[in-house]
Amino acid sequence: MTNPTRRPNIVVIMADQLAPHFTGAYGHKVAKTPHMDALAARGMRFDAAYCNSPLCAPSRFAFMSGQLISRIAAYDNASEFRASVPTFAHYLQMLGYRTCLSGKMHFVGPDQKHGFQDRVTTDIYPADFAWTPDWEAPDERIDKWYHNMQTVKESGVAVATFQTDYDDEVSFAARRWLIDRGRDRAAGGENPFCLVASFIHPHDPYVAKPEWWDLYSDEEIEMPAFVPALADQDPFSRRLMDGIEASYVPLTDEEIRRARRAYLANVSYFDSKVGEVVRALEETGEIVNTIVIVTADHGDMLGERGLWYKMNFFEHSARVPLIMAGPDIAQGTAQNACSLVDLLPTFLEIAGSDTGIVGEPVDGRSLMPLARGDTDTMDEAIGEYCAEMTPFPVLMIRRGTLKYIHCDADPPQLYDLALDALEQVNLADDPTYASHATAFATEVAARWDFPTLRENIIATQKSRRALHAAMGAGSGEHWDYNPPRDASQEYVRNHMDWTEAAARYRFPPLKETDT
Repeated sequence: MTNPTRRPNIVVIMADQLAPHFTGAYGHKVAKTPHMDALAARGMRFDAAYCNSPLCAPSRFAFMSGQLISRIAAYDNASEFRASVPTFAHYLQMLGYRTCLSGKMHFVGPDQKHGFQDRVTTDIYPADFAWTPDWEAPDERIDKWYHNMQTVKESGVAVATFQTDYDDEVSFAARRWLIDRGRDRAAGGENPFCLVASFIHPHDPYVAKPEWWDLYSDEEIEMPAFVPALADQDPFSRRLMDGIEASYVPLTDEEIRRARRAYLANVSYFDSKVGEVVRALEETGEIVNTIVIVTADHGDMLGERGLWYKMNFFEHSARVPLIMAGPDIAQGTAQNACSLVDLLPTFLEIAGSDTGIVGEPVDGRSLMPLARGDTDTMDEAIGEYCAEMTPFPVLMIRRGTLKYIHCDADPPQLYDLALDALEQVNLADDPTYASHATAFATEVAARWDFPTLRENIIATQKSRRALHAAMGAGSGEHWDYNPPRDASQEYVRNHMDWTEAAARYRFPPLKETDT
C-alpha cells in the first residue's frame, strides 16, 4: 500500500531517439517491449506526446526547464544550457527530494548538474561548442558529426559498442543509487527521491547485441509505409535528405530492413533497462510509492518518408512515448496533445506544489489531471527546430487533430492526423481547411518574432564557433563531466569496523530477531 504520509518518488526512464510507433506498448505488431507494456497496462499511455525540438540537446533542455527552446536560447546540440535557468531538479530539491541523474542529458557548458544533487555517470557526448551549426552556410556538411547514410549501411550485430557500454553503466549506476535509497529508508530516512535514468538507445548507429538481434527475423520487419518520390518531397525534407546524403546515396531494401531490425532489437534492449530499474524499485519496496515515467527526447524516422533520424516535425520524429504508472495514476490512454515541457509542472504537482514556486515562467501545464483520468481542456503541443540543415526556424503547432508546420523559407504544411496518420496530404491550400490554415498562420506570426529569433541564433553561432576555436587552442578547461568518487570511503577500509560496514551495505538489513 502507498504510504499516505510520504509524497511519491519520481523515476523517469528516458530513451534517446525512440519513436512510440516502434514499441509494443503503442501497438507495434512485432516489437518486444514487455516492461513498457506492463507499465502501460497498469498506468496511463499518452498517445499525442511530442518533443519540443526534434534534436537531443534542445529537447532535453526544454524537458529540464519546462520552457521552449526559443525562450532559453537552446537552439542546437552545441547551445549552452545556462546555469541560471532553473530546472525541475532545482525545484524538487527545494521541496525536499533527493535528486539524481544517471546517464545522458547532453548538458553543454560548465554546469554539468543543473540542480541534480547526485550525478553518477559521465555523459556520452561532448559538453562543449564543437557541434555548432552555421546558418550563414546552411548547405555545408560538417562530415565529422553530421548523420549520413553510411550509418544505415553499417547496421547489424556486435558484441559491444560504445552505446551498449554506456547504457550498461547507466543501468548499473541507477540500480545502485536506488538500492542506496532503500538503505536510507531502512535506516529511517523519509525523504522522497527523483531519479532520471537516461539511456542512449535506440539512437543510431543501428547496431545490436546478438541476443536482442535474435529476437527478430528479417521476414517480420516491415518496410517504411510511405516514401514520396524525391521530386515530391517538401523543401525542408529535401534539405534534410541532402544534409544526411539520403537524396544521393541509395539504400537497398536489405540495408533498410537490417537497420529497422537492429533498431527494434535496440528498442528491446532499452526495454530491458526499463525492467532493471523497475526491478530495483520492487526489490527496495519503493514501487508502491513511486510514479514511473517512460519517455524519450524525440523519435526516429527510420526510413519513413525517405527520411532518417530526426530533425523534422513528422510524427515518427517529433512524437515521443509517454507512459506514467504509479500511485493515483489511472489505467487508460490520453488523447490530448502534450509535450515534454509539461513534465516540470507535472512533477511539481506530484511533489505537492505548483508553478507558484518557479523562478522563471514555464511553457507547460501539469499532466496529472489526464494521468488521473480526468478531462483537460488543453490539447496542444508546440515545437521549435533551430539547428542544422535549415537557414530559418521551423515551427510546429499541434492542436487537436491538426498539425501546422511553418518555416519562412518553405510553403506551410497542414495535416489532419485523424484522417491522415501518415501525413501524405498537405492541406494548407485545401479550401476545406482554409480557415484553419489562416488561423494558424496568424497565430505563428503573432507568437514568434522571426527576424529577431534568426538574428539571435546566428549571433550565438558566431560566438560559440569563436569560443570553440579558443578552447581548441588550449583556452580554459574541458567541461566533460567526471563523476566524483572517493574509493577510500567505499566497501571495507582500515578505518572501518568491517562488521559495521557489512551491516550498512546489507539490504534488506538483518532484524534483531535474526541475530
